[in-house]
Amino acid sequence: MATDQAFKVLAIQEGISNNKAKVLIDRGLVFVGDKQVKIARAQINTETKFRIEYPSDVEVLYEDENIIAVNKPAQIDSYDIQDAIEGAELLHRLDRDTSGVLLLGKNRAFIDKAIKEFKNRRVKKEYIAWVEGVVYDTMEIDDPILTIKKGKAFSKIDPVRGKKAYTKVTPDEVQGKKSKVKVEITTGRTHQIRVHLASVGHPIVGDEQYGSVTKSKRILLHSAKMSIFDYTFEAPEPQDIRRYK
Repeated sequence: MATDQAFKVLAIQEGISNNKAKVLIDRGLVFVGDKQVKIARAQINTETKFRIEYPSDVEVLYEDENIIAVNKPAQIDSYDIQDAIEGAELLHRLDRDTSGVLLLGKNRAFIDKAIKEFKNRRVKKEYIAWVEGVVYDTMEIDDPILTIKKGKAFSKIDPVRGKKAYTKVTPDEVQGKKSKVKVEITTGRTHQIRVHLASVGHPIVGDEQYGSVTKSKRILLHSAKMSIFDYTFEAPEPQDIRRYK
C-alpha cells in the first residue's frame, strides 16, 4: 500500500490545509481507532481513516471585575484561552492535557496581587488524577525538582540543583491496577504532580513522558479546586476522570 506523511493524508481526507492538519495532530486531537496520532510527519497508509476529536467548549465558572475562572478542557492551551478573552491575563497555567480550574486576572492591580499569592504559596490547589498501581496510604512528597527547558520542558528530581516542591497524595478509589487520587500542592513547579507521582512509582495514566505504560487519549489529570484570597472555584470532573474505563 502507498504511504505518505500523516498530515498530508489527513489534509486530503478533511479538505483542510496541510498546516491545519499538522496543528490538529500536534494538539493531540487526531486518532486512528483508539490510538492517538502523535507525529505529523509519520509515514502512514494513504487509506488510513482518521478521526478528529475536538475539545469541549471553555466554560466560564465565575467572573467579576477582578477575575475570570474557567473550566479548561483538555487539549486546549492555556495561552489560547488568554488570547480569546480580551483584557485578561493568565495568573497561572495548566498543561495542555490537564483539564479544570484556570484563573485569569482582569486588571493590573489585581493581577499583581494574585501573582504574589502564587509566589508566596498562599493559593490552595487541589487536583484529581488516575495513576498506575494501587495507592493505599496518604503520601507527602517533598523532593526538589529541577526543570530543563531546552526544547520540550522536562523535569526531574534533583536533590542538589532542584527547587523546593511539596505534593500531598490521598487515595480515593481503586479500579484494577489503577488508582484515583486527590492531590494537593503548595508549590507550582513545572510538571510537579507528574514528576512527584512518577518518582514514587505511580505515574499518571497516559503520561508516557514520565513512565506511564497505559495508552490514553490524554494525561488523566484534572484541576478540581482552587482558592485564592476569598475566592474558591471548583470544576466538575470530566467523564474520563469521573470513572476510569
